[in-house]
Amino acid sequence: MSDRESNGMTGMGQTAATGPADLNLLRTFLAVHRSGSFTAAARLLGLSQPTVTTQIRALERRLGCELFERQARGVVAVPFADALAARVAAPLDDLAVVTGDEGSAGAAAAGPVRLAGPAELLCLRALPSLAPLVAQGVHLRASTGLTDPLLDELRSGQHDLVISTARPRGRALSAVPLMDEEFVLIAAPAVAERVGGPPAVTARGPAALHGVPLITYAADLPIARRYWRHVFGRRLDTPAAVTVPDLRGVLALIASGAGFSVLPRYLCEAELDSGAVTLLADPEDPPINTAYLVQRTVSAVNPHVGEVRDLLLRAGRTW
Repeated sequence: MSDRESNGMTGMGQTAATGPADLNLLRTFLAVHRSGSFTAAARLLGLSQPTVTTQIRALERRLGCELFERQARGVVAVPFADALAARVAAPLDDLAVVTGDEGSAGAAAAGPVRLAGPAELLCLRALPSLAPLVAQGVHLRASTGLTDPLLDELRSGQHDLVISTARPRGRALSAVPLMDEEFVLIAAPAVAERVGGPPAVTARGPAALHGVPLITYAADLPIARRYWRHVFGRRLDTPAAVTVPDLRGVLALIASGAGFSVLPRYLCEAELDSGAVTLLADPEDPPINTAYLVQRTVSAVNPHVGEVRDLLLRAGRTW
């Protein structure tokens, strides 16, 4: 672990101690690895945090290498620690069952599931679908962000599952399709009426929207550019009038009559049904982007990760 987590430990020797490691040290290590936090591991094990810190330091000295790196939220296991956890998890869990001492391995296995993804998809679809598991006692730690940084954090062990808007590369991560998000071109009814609605957009293409402010997620117009290429077969050269790094903010502006935008249908479905916003085009072949549920190829040691994963995949079919 880094010196910031070790309460003054600035370094360690590279010579591993001889002899087998104490099982208590391995149990504590597994609890920290599974929970991602010294504090959470101490709570699961019924120990004080200084005791957990001391035991991890002892195991690191014995092994001759650091096991965890301190982060803003808890700790992240180094690759060696991931490999060690994969080796010792099943034997320690089996031993806990045999001895009836499931307060360490069993409780640690039920640590929080760390789920990350785009804020909008996470908040509007993923988290509500997990309500039954939360009611059953499953703990969640949700994080939001952009796909590439989240996947990097997943590789380093900061998350258990990531909802990704692109299929990740490499063998370190496995991805399963979660849902297809359809993109729609929308505006408030008054704006749509002013430009002539879908008939005008069908007849004149993007020219029908000349002079109408474009509201988008980012200045490089990632979603709108894709829609323009797919539906209109041309490059989008309209600069954004407003950028909001949250698609829910974009939707709020559109519903208020600020301009037009391209959004995922799931995000604005209720507003489309209520008439708060309306379609500016209804192509037979709308652009679609597949979202994936991603995890590390190393088997998850927290059994709740599998429960969350399975429920999300079932729910994703209805999104």
